[in-house]
Order: sequence, then structure tokens, then C-alpha cells
Amino acid sequence: MKKKKKQYALTLIEIMIVIVLIGLIGSVIGVNMKGSLDEGKAFKTKYAMEQIKDILMLEVAKGVPIETVISEKEKYLANSGMVKDAKKMLKDGWGEDFEVGNRGQKVTISSKALKAYQAKKNKKLGASAPVDQDNDESDDE
Repeated sequence: MKKKKKQYALTLIEIMIVIVLIGLIGSVIGVNMKGSLDEGKAFKTKYAMEQIKDILMLEVAKGVPIETVISEKEKYLANSGMVKDAKKMLKDGWGEDFEVGNRGQKVTISSKALKAYQAKKNKKLGASAPVDQDNDESDDE
């Protein structure tokens, strides 16, 4: 007596159902990843803003006029020894240039893309408070 081997064959409908489920799960993960990528870009931008401000303020503390530091920011970042690529450092997480200025004897750094992201995030959350991220108010002097 020979035993028959059971054959497991998948029908076309079963295969289509599996493909649809994989696509559905993939789309949900994709939407969630988009938000995570934007959060990462925002974090990178905030961190870079703090670093740039600290390095430039060190130059001002050494006695270099603030206008000179701002106009030659790339040179001072490169010469600090704390930055590998000054041109890359002066771009935010979205690849746009930072706006570097001064308010009195303080260096101010801002990013249009970060402001737009935070406004979009606040609108999505229903918050109406304006977002100020010039990095000035965080100093306790």
C-alpha cells in the first residue's frame, strides 16, 4: 500500500488576498515612516542650530566682531575643529540653508523649513500657539 503525499496548492484567489494584505500593511507602515522621517529632520535641524550658535558665540567671546562672525560663518565653523564639513553643517534637515543673524550681541539661527514643519504639526494637533525657534530665549544669561 502506497501512501499518497498531500499536495498543498494555493489558488489564485488566495494568492491575491495575500498580496492585498501585504500592500495594506506596507501602506500603513509607509505613512507612519513619513512622520518619523520628518521628526528626525526636525531633531537634526534643532541640534545643528544649537551647535552652530555655540561655535559662533565662542568666536564672539574671543573678541571677533559679531558682524564678521556672521558674514564669514563658514570659515569660523571650519576653523573651530568641531565641524567636519561646514557647508553641510549650514543646511537644515530638509537641505535648506540656515538663516544666521544677530540680535544685539547674540547670534540667532533659524530655519524656514523647521518653522513650516512646526506650524504644520501644530495645525494638525489643533494648537494655535505660535512657534518661536530662534534659539534666543533658551539662554539663561
